[in-house]
Amino acid sequence: MLILSGKPVFGGIAKGKLFYFQQDENEVTKRIIKDTEYEIKRYEYAKGKAVAELDELYQTALTKVGENEASIFIIHKMLIEDNAFRQSITERIMSDHFCADYAVAQTARDLTQTFSDLGSTYIKERAADLKDVCDRLIRHIQNKDEKRIELTEKVILCADELYPSETMQIDLSMVLAIVTRYGSSNSHTAILARTLGIPAIIGIGAEKLSMLRDMEAIVDGYNGNVYIEPDEAALKRLEQLQENEAKKRELLKRFKGRKNVTLDGTEIEVFANIAGLNDLNYALENDAGGVGLFRSEFLYLGRTQMPEEDEQFYNYRQVLERMNGKKVIIRTMDAGADKNIKYFGLAKEENPALGVRSIRLCLLRPEMFKTQLRALLRASCYGNLAIMLPLITTADEIRRAKDLIEEAKDQLRAKGQAFNDNIPVGIMVETPAAVIMSDEFAQEADFFSIGTNDLEQYIMAHDRQNLTLESYYEGLDHEPLLRAMKLVCENAHKHGIPVGICGELGADLSLTEEFLKMGIDEISVTASQILPLRQRIRTVKLDERKQLFDPAALKT
Repeated sequence: MLILSGKPVFGGIAKGKLFYFQQDENEVTKRIIKDTEYEIKRYEYAKGKAVAELDELYQTALTKVGENEASIFIIHKMLIEDNAFRQSITERIMSDHFCADYAVAQTARDLTQTFSDLGSTYIKERAADLKDVCDRLIRHIQNKDEKRIELTEKVILCADELYPSETMQIDLSMVLAIVTRYGSSNSHTAILARTLGIPAIIGIGAEKLSMLRDMEAIVDGYNGNVYIEPDEAALKRLEQLQENEAKKRELLKRFKGRKNVTLDGTEIEVFANIAGLNDLNYALENDAGGVGLFRSEFLYLGRTQMPEEDEQFYNYRQVLERMNGKKVIIRTMDAGADKNIKYFGLAKEENPALGVRSIRLCLLRPEMFKTQLRALLRASCYGNLAIMLPLITTADEIRRAKDLIEEAKDQLRAKGQAFNDNIPVGIMVETPAAVIMSDEFAQEADFFSIGTNDLEQYIMAHDRQNLTLESYYEGLDHEPLLRAMKLVCENAHKHGIPVGICGELGADLSLTEEFLKMGIDEISVTASQILPLRQRIRTVKLDERKQLFDPAALKT
């Protein structure tokens, strides 16, 4: 028996055959060329192909693993389109007369060295992203096909390193566990494993993982060990560990069917975030109290034209029917910015996060918006629907959106089509403007849902996709965000409307007590996080919850 050790990134026990994925190394030869203009055209053509490929990967990732994990492909696209990156490559072609693929390889080498010289662990870890981007460019310059991972049986997937594009092409239902030689807790592989609940170990250290292919192994994702051809003693020990963990999961299941109440009897709603119909099974399996965020834009992605009203209606109806009377909050289309949909024909913007996106796009194109609204209204007959408007910054936006909802109702009445005339209409609180104006907005909206991801980004003037700033904000204590959230809760409750959370921080169990004490009424998380959150809620005591909350106390 051979035991390999690494860093555990997601717990679990998996037993199966090792499948080693060997990445193709691009062979790049230094060639001096005369026709530099032609070589620049070769590079630009490859760049265009790579960008189109990344757009497709982003849309695939959105439906497979959700918005946060999909954003890695936006980062890759930003790097490829970065002017300094392009200039570095074209200068090598024009000045040094290097062939295009060698110019890309040299640029990758220099940037990787720069990353390695920086003190931040996070930045060093992004060298893998750079290599993935440059390999993609070189492959298109050399006109090579991308190597894919084809799995015909369930396996333990091993590799020296897995790039985001590779993991998106895998049938992840065939992956029992993931083991990599390199990587870190912030690597794409680690994030993906945590999101999907796949046992994973990184930094395994074995120099020749390829020598272990097809061997039987057990992955202990709790302690970071891989047992190759395990003996009887190891099998028994790991079976006992697996049994103990199964008991813990069973204990969590006891919260199914029970109300989520704090120690002093305050009931808190726990909902699920979903990006499509595939997520619904997991939400139901984990007994979600409802859907706190249904990202409707997934219906618009990966296609050449906008979905028709009937198609949208059918999808919304399916979700509402399957939730069987539980609340389903559907966010209207949140496109633009990092989810640019080509057939909308949006102009390229210098700062798309502050441009034509979300509710702004919908109000600029009312007929398109009313198509979605009619589909939502028709579906409302089949369940407990609430409509949520994203990126609200003015009360006028809420009023105009509600006017369009009334116009959509009139259109349905004229056709004799049924709908619920009393659908709650709420807003995402994800901008500083929405926080500051929350007193007024609470008089226009039926509920608030705080999008912690965007709200923190805008409050901190912090680009979530900027690698250097991500390093700068490691260990952020969230105090500015928490102060803003407290104000939102106070203003909402003053006018008698509930407040929820649908951002990543909702799953941070270390903040659950603070959220509840400031007045949060509902928390929406990914399906795998529902039961742990419900357990945590039952440990919190809220006597006078607003008075107990003190953001400054988080510093100690």
